[in-house]
Amino acid sequence: MLSQTAEYAMRAMACLALRPDDLTSAGALAQRTKVPANYLAKVLQQLGSAGLVDGRRGVGGGYKLARPASKINLLDVIRAVSTLERIRECPLGLKNHGPNLCPLHRKTDQAIASLIALFEGSTLDDLLDGPGSNKPLCDEKATHQLTVHGKVLDGDA
Repeated sequence: MLSQTAEYAMRAMACLALRPDDLTSAGALAQRTKVPANYLAKVLQQLGSAGLVDGRRGVGGGYKLARPASKINLLDVIRAVSTLERIRECPLGLKNHGPNLCPLHRKTDQAIASLIALFEGSTLDDLLDGPGSNKPLCDEKATHQLTVHGKVLDGDA
């Protein structure tokens, strides 16, 4: 359910959260997060436009979080780069569904609502406090999974 762009954004934000006082170059961030540098540059622009990261150009420049990791919820990160919205009407435009969702879309909407609540109630700090010794999404041995409040979410969707 998460776009690859949203997963890349969370990887970058988690990496920046590990070094809150340091500027990290886009190149170093791309290498640590295993995100293509050109793609990450676009993601960082979107995160900056959303007020989630501050960037400084030039020699010694780089990126850092715009506010503490404990004050940045994951839903804000996701919505800065992609969409995660509830289903309000039949996505197929079927007139016979009327104002109600069919059972399939109702279940899908419930799943999306659960994800929204989970991400809205989780901060970048929560990503850093996951089980195990690996720091999430930001080192050579990191997996491509998100762990939020003890739940593992596959980020390859």
